[in-house]
Amino acid sequence: MTPAQMNTPAPHSSTRHPLVTQQHIDSYRAHGAVLVKGLFADHVDDIAAGIAMNMQAPGPYAAENLKPGETGRFFDDYCNWQRIPQFEQVIRNSAVAAVAADLMGSQTVQLFHDHVLVKEPGTSKATPWHQDSPYYFVEGQQTVSFWCPVDPVDEATLRCVAGSHRWARPVLPTRWLSEDTFYADESEWMPVPDPDAERMYVLEWPMAPGDAVAFDFRVLHGARGNDSAIRRRAFSVRLVGDDARYVTRPGRTSPPFPGHGMTAGDRLRADWFPILLDRRDDKSNKGSQAGSDA
Repeated sequence: MTPAQMNTPAPHSSTRHPLVTQQHIDSYRAHGAVLVKGLFADHVDDIAAGIAMNMQAPGPYAAENLKPGETGRFFDDYCNWQRIPQFEQVIRNSAVAAVAADLMGSQTVQLFHDHVLVKEPGTSKATPWHQDSPYYFVEGQQTVSFWCPVDPVDEATLRCVAGSHRWARPVLPTRWLSEDTFYADESEWMPVPDPDAERMYVLEWPMAPGDAVAFDFRVLHGARGNDSAIRRRAFSVRLVGDDARYVTRPGRTSPPFPGHGMTAGDRLRADWFPILLDRRDDKSNKGSQAGSDA
Protein backbone atom coordinates (compact mmCIF):
# COMPACT_ATOMS: atom_id res chain seq x y z
CA MET A 1 0.00 0.00 0.00
CA THR A 2 1.42 3.36 -0.98
CA PRO A 3 1.40 6.40 1.33
CA ALA A 4 -1.19 7.96 -0.96
CA GLN A 5 -3.47 4.96 -0.57
CA MET A 6 -3.01 4.97 3.21
CA ASN A 7 -4.02 8.63 3.24
CA THR A 8 -7.10 8.18 1.06
CA PRO A 9 -10.00 9.96 2.77
CA ALA A 10 -12.38 7.72 4.65
CA PRO A 11 -16.05 7.57 3.68
CA HIS A 12 -17.99 10.62 4.80
CA SER A 13 -19.21 10.30 8.38
CA SER A 14 -22.84 10.53 7.22
CA THR A 15 -22.46 7.15 5.51
CA ARG A 16 -20.21 5.50 8.09
CA HIS A 17 -21.78 2.73 10.14
CA PRO A 18 -22.17 3.61 13.86
CA LEU A 19 -19.89 0.72 14.86
CA VAL A 20 -17.01 2.21 12.86
CA THR A 21 -14.92 5.14 14.08
CA GLN A 22 -12.07 6.95 12.38
CA GLN A 23 -9.76 5.10 14.75
CA HIS A 24 -11.02 1.78 13.37
CA ILE A 25 -10.30 2.93 9.82
CA ASP A 26 -6.86 4.29 10.66
CA SER A 27 -5.91 1.13 12.55
CA TYR A 28 -7.13 -1.07 9.73
CA ARG A 29 -5.06 0.81 7.17
CA ALA A 30 -1.94 0.97 9.33
CA HIS A 31 -1.99 -2.50 10.89
CA GLY A 32 -4.23 -4.48 8.53
CA ALA A 33 -6.42 -5.68 11.40
CA VAL A 34 -8.81 -4.20 13.95
CA LEU A 35 -11.38 -5.40 16.48
CA VAL A 36 -15.03 -4.44 15.87
CA LYS A 37 -16.93 -5.04 19.09
CA GLY A 38 -20.42 -6.49 18.80
CA LEU A 39 -20.58 -6.63 14.99
CA PHE A 40 -22.49 -9.95 15.04
CA ALA A 41 -23.92 -9.63 18.57
CA ASP A 42 -27.51 -9.94 17.31
CA HIS A 43 -26.66 -12.98 15.17
CA VAL A 44 -24.74 -15.27 17.54
CA ASP A 45 -27.55 -17.83 17.84
CA ASP A 46 -27.97 -18.02 14.06
CA ILE A 47 -24.23 -18.45 13.54
CA ALA A 48 -24.07 -21.17 16.21
CA ALA A 49 -27.01 -22.98 14.61
CA GLY A 50 -25.36 -22.74 11.20
CA ILE A 51 -22.09 -24.13 12.56
CA ALA A 52 -23.97 -27.05 14.12
CA MET A 53 -25.67 -27.76 10.81
CA ASN A 54 -22.34 -27.51 8.99
CA MET A 55 -20.66 -29.98 11.33
CA GLN A 56 -23.55 -32.42 11.10
CA ALA A 57 -23.48 -32.28 7.31
CA PRO A 58 -20.01 -31.17 6.16
CA GLY A 59 -19.50 -29.81 2.66
CA PRO A 60 -17.05 -31.06 0.02
CA TYR A 61 -14.20 -28.90 1.35
CA ALA A 62 -14.52 -29.91 5.02
CA ALA A 63 -11.31 -30.97 6.75
CA GLU A 64 -10.19 -32.50 10.02
CA ASN A 65 -6.84 -30.90 10.81
CA LEU A 66 -5.27 -33.22 13.40
CA LYS A 67 -2.66 -35.89 12.92
CA PRO A 68 -2.93 -39.26 14.71
CA GLY A 69 -2.17 -38.80 18.39
CA GLU A 70 -3.00 -35.09 18.51
CA THR A 71 -5.68 -34.28 21.05
CA GLY A 72 -9.08 -32.69 20.55
CA ARG A 73 -10.69 -31.84 17.22
CA PHE A 74 -9.93 -29.08 14.73
CA PHE A 75 -12.66 -28.90 12.07
CA ASP A 76 -12.94 -26.41 9.25
CA ASP A 77 -15.14 -26.03 6.20
CA TYR A 78 -15.96 -23.27 3.73
CA CYS A 79 -18.28 -22.17 0.91
CA ASN A 80 -21.51 -23.30 2.58
CA TRP A 81 -23.58 -20.10 2.68
CA GLN A 82 -25.84 -21.24 -0.15
CA ARG A 83 -26.92 -24.43 1.59
CA ILE A 84 -27.00 -23.22 5.22
CA PRO A 85 -29.70 -20.56 5.49
CA GLN A 86 -28.45 -19.15 8.78
CA PHE A 87 -25.15 -18.22 7.16
CA GLU A 88 -26.81 -16.44 4.26
CA GLN A 89 -29.14 -14.57 6.63
CA VAL A 90 -26.23 -13.36 8.73
CA ILE A 91 -24.20 -12.30 5.69
CA ARG A 92 -27.08 -10.41 4.10
CA ASN A 93 -28.87 -9.04 7.18
CA SER A 94 -26.03 -8.06 9.52
CA ALA A 95 -23.99 -4.87 9.33
CA VAL A 96 -20.96 -6.73 7.97
CA ALA A 97 -21.14 -5.28 4.44
CA ALA A 98 -21.49 -1.69 5.66
CA VAL A 99 -18.61 -2.08 8.11
CA ALA A 100 -16.51 -3.70 5.38
CA ALA A 101 -17.15 -0.77 3.03
CA ASP A 102 -16.03 1.70 5.69
CA LEU A 103 -12.85 -0.18 6.57
CA MET A 104 -11.86 -0.85 2.96
CA GLY A 105 -12.83 2.62 1.72
CA SER A 106 -14.88 0.91 -0.98
CA GLN A 107 -18.18 1.82 -2.61
CA THR A 108 -19.02 -1.83 -3.31
CA VAL A 109 -18.80 -4.95 -1.17
CA GLN A 110 -18.84 -8.39 -2.74
CA LEU A 111 -18.99 -11.77 -1.00
CA PHE A 112 -16.05 -14.09 -1.64
CA HIS A 113 -16.83 -16.94 0.74
CA ASP A 114 -17.65 -18.08 4.27
CA HIS A 115 -15.49 -20.24 6.55
CA VAL A 116 -16.13 -22.19 9.76
CA LEU A 117 -13.30 -23.12 12.15
CA VAL A 118 -13.98 -25.15 15.30
CA LYS A 119 -11.49 -26.19 17.98
CA GLU A 120 -13.01 -28.43 20.59
CA PRO A 121 -11.80 -28.25 24.23
CA GLY A 122 -8.36 -29.75 24.68
CA THR A 123 -7.27 -29.22 21.06
CA SER A 124 -3.52 -28.69 21.16
CA LYS A 125 -3.14 -27.94 17.44
CA ALA A 126 -2.38 -24.33 16.59
CA THR A 127 -3.67 -22.72 13.42
CA PRO A 128 -0.47 -22.28 11.39
CA TRP A 129 0.73 -18.78 10.59
CA HIS A 130 -0.42 -17.89 7.08
CA GLN A 131 -1.77 -15.19 4.80
CA ASP A 132 -5.07 -15.91 3.06
CA SER A 133 -4.28 -14.04 -0.14
CA PRO A 134 -1.78 -16.55 -1.62
CA TYR A 135 -4.40 -19.31 -1.44
CA TYR A 136 -6.97 -17.19 -3.28
CA PHE A 137 -7.48 -16.24 -6.93
CA VAL A 138 -8.38 -12.65 -6.04
CA GLU A 139 -6.13 -9.71 -5.15
CA GLY A 140 -6.61 -6.05 -4.36
CA GLN A 141 -5.96 -3.32 -1.81
CA GLN A 142 -9.62 -3.55 -0.75
CA THR A 143 -10.17 -6.90 0.93
CA VAL A 144 -11.40 -7.86 4.39
CA SER A 145 -12.14 -10.99 6.40
CA PHE A 146 -14.22 -10.94 9.56
CA TRP A 147 -13.48 -13.61 12.20
CA CYS A 148 -16.26 -13.97 14.77
CA PRO A 149 -16.37 -16.40 17.71
CA VAL A 150 -19.66 -17.61 19.15
CA ASP A 151 -17.89 -18.58 22.39
CA PRO A 152 -15.81 -16.34 24.66
CA VAL A 153 -12.16 -16.58 23.60
CA ASP A 154 -8.94 -15.52 25.24
CA GLU A 155 -5.87 -17.66 24.58
CA ALA A 156 -7.45 -19.27 21.50
CA THR A 157 -8.25 -15.92 19.87
CA LEU A 158 -7.12 -14.85 16.41
CA ARG A 159 -3.60 -13.41 16.23
CA CYS A 160 -2.54 -10.97 13.48
CA VAL A 161 0.90 -9.59 12.66
CA ALA A 162 0.54 -5.82 12.41
CA GLY A 163 1.61 -4.34 9.09
CA SER A 164 2.13 -7.69 7.34
CA HIS A 165 -0.34 -6.65 4.63
CA ARG A 166 2.39 -4.29 3.39
CA TRP A 167 5.19 -6.85 3.13
CA ALA A 168 6.96 -6.83 -0.25
CA ARG A 169 6.67 -10.60 -0.78
CA PRO A 170 3.77 -12.89 0.10
CA VAL A 171 4.25 -15.75 2.55
CA LEU A 172 4.55 -19.30 1.23
CA PRO A 173 1.15 -21.02 1.50
CA THR A 174 1.21 -24.50 3.05
CA ARG A 175 -1.26 -27.30 3.69
CA TRP A 176 -2.35 -27.27 7.32
CA LEU A 177 -2.34 -31.01 7.92
CA SER A 178 0.55 -32.29 5.83
CA GLU A 179 2.53 -29.03 6.09
CA ASP A 180 3.50 -29.43 2.42
CA THR A 181 3.87 -26.33 0.27
CA PHE A 182 0.70 -25.42 -1.60
CA TYR A 183 2.35 -24.60 -4.94
CA ALA A 184 5.29 -26.36 -6.58
CA ASP A 185 7.48 -23.28 -7.15
CA GLU A 186 8.55 -21.70 -3.85
CA SER A 187 10.75 -18.99 -5.38
CA GLU A 188 8.19 -16.17 -5.40
CA TRP A 189 7.20 -16.65 -1.75
CA MET A 190 8.93 -15.77 1.50
CA PRO A 191 9.34 -18.55 4.10
CA VAL A 192 6.71 -18.72 6.83
CA PRO A 193 8.09 -16.64 9.72
CA ASP A 194 7.80 -17.32 13.44
CA PRO A 195 6.33 -14.04 14.72
CA ASP A 196 6.80 -14.90 18.40
CA ALA A 197 10.43 -15.95 18.03
CA GLU A 198 11.13 -12.97 15.77
CA ARG A 199 9.41 -10.58 18.18
CA MET A 200 6.98 -9.23 15.63
CA TYR A 201 4.13 -6.94 16.70
CA VAL A 202 1.24 -9.37 17.14
CA LEU A 203 -2.29 -8.08 17.63
CA GLU A 204 -4.74 -10.21 19.61
CA TRP A 205 -7.83 -9.51 21.63
CA PRO A 206 -10.01 -11.31 24.21
CA MET A 207 -13.34 -11.57 22.43
CA ALA A 208 -16.97 -11.97 23.44
CA PRO A 209 -19.46 -13.86 21.27
CA GLY A 210 -20.42 -11.61 18.36
CA ASP A 211 -17.23 -9.54 18.37
CA ALA A 212 -15.24 -9.66 15.13
CA VAL A 213 -11.66 -9.14 14.07
CA ALA A 214 -11.47 -7.53 10.63
CA PHE A 215 -8.25 -8.26 8.75
CA ASP A 216 -6.84 -7.76 5.27
CA PHE A 217 -6.42 -10.93 3.14
CA ARG A 218 -2.66 -10.22 3.14
CA VAL A 219 -2.25 -10.12 6.92
CA LEU A 220 -0.23 -12.94 8.47
CA HIS A 221 -2.41 -14.57 11.10
CA GLY A 222 -2.86 -17.73 13.16
CA ALA A 223 -4.23 -18.95 16.47
CA ARG A 224 -3.13 -21.03 19.42
CA GLY A 225 -4.68 -24.36 20.28
CA ASN A 226 -7.73 -24.46 22.52
CA ASP A 227 -6.57 -25.61 25.95
CA SER A 228 -9.72 -24.28 27.62
CA ALA A 229 -12.70 -26.28 28.86
CA ILE A 230 -15.10 -24.72 26.34
CA ARG A 231 -15.45 -24.94 22.58
CA ARG A 232 -13.99 -22.36 20.24
CA ARG A 233 -16.39 -22.04 17.34
CA ALA A 234 -15.64 -19.28 14.85
CA PHE A 235 -17.38 -18.06 11.71
CA SER A 236 -15.54 -16.03 9.09
CA VAL A 237 -16.81 -14.01 6.14
CA ARG A 238 -14.45 -12.97 3.32
CA LEU A 239 -15.36 -9.85 1.36
CA VAL A 240 -13.79 -7.79 -1.44
CA GLY A 241 -14.16 -4.22 -2.65
CA ASP A 242 -13.90 -2.04 -5.73
CA ASP A 243 -10.36 -2.87 -6.84
CA ALA A 244 -10.40 -6.66 -6.30
CA ARG A 245 -9.63 -8.62 -9.45
CA TYR A 246 -9.20 -12.23 -10.48
CA VAL A 247 -5.55 -13.37 -10.69
CA THR A 248 -4.00 -16.62 -11.84
CA ARG A 249 -2.02 -18.82 -9.47
CA PRO A 250 0.53 -21.57 -10.21
CA GLY A 251 -1.88 -24.29 -9.15
CA ARG A 252 -5.31 -25.09 -7.73
CA THR A 253 -6.48 -22.38 -5.35
CA SER A 254 -8.34 -22.76 -2.07
CA PRO A 255 -11.27 -22.41 -2.46
CA PRO A 256 -11.03 -23.64 -6.07
CA PHE A 257 -14.48 -22.67 -7.48
CA PRO A 258 -14.19 -25.03 -10.46
CA GLY A 259 -15.66 -23.83 -13.74
CA HIS A 260 -15.75 -20.15 -12.78
CA GLY A 261 -14.72 -19.02 -16.29
CA MET A 262 -12.92 -15.85 -15.21
CA THR A 263 -9.67 -14.56 -16.70
CA ALA A 264 -6.92 -12.41 -15.21
CA GLY A 265 -8.09 -8.86 -14.52
CA ASP A 266 -11.81 -9.70 -14.30
CA ARG A 267 -13.95 -8.58 -11.41
CA LEU A 268 -15.40 -11.55 -9.60
CA ARG A 269 -18.57 -12.61 -11.39
CA ALA A 270 -21.55 -11.28 -9.46
CA ASP A 271 -23.75 -14.29 -10.14
CA TRP A 272 -21.34 -16.44 -8.12
CA PHE A 273 -20.04 -13.79 -5.71
CA PRO A 274 -23.00 -11.56 -4.82
CA ILE A 275 -22.70 -7.81 -4.43
CA LEU A 276 -23.91 -7.19 -0.88
CA LEU A 277 -23.64 -3.40 -0.90
CA ASP A 278 -23.37 -0.77 -3.62
CA ARG A 279 -23.04 2.82 -2.43
CA ARG A 280 -22.58 4.17 -5.93
CA ASP A 281 -26.35 4.27 -6.20
CA ASP A 282 -26.84 4.49 -2.43
CA LYS A 283 -28.54 1.13 -2.41
CA SER A 284 -27.74 -2.48 -1.65
CA ASN A 285 -28.02 -5.18 -4.28
CA LYS A 286 -29.67 -7.97 -2.36
CA GLY A 287 -30.91 -9.86 -5.38
CA SER A 288 -27.73 -11.21 -6.93
CA GLN A 289 -27.90 -14.90 -7.66
CA ALA A 290 -25.02 -17.29 -7.22
CA GLY A 291 -24.00 -20.30 -9.28
CA SER A 292 -24.08 -23.81 -7.92
CA ASP A 293 -20.30 -23.99 -7.41
CA ALA A 294 -19.91 -20.77 -5.36
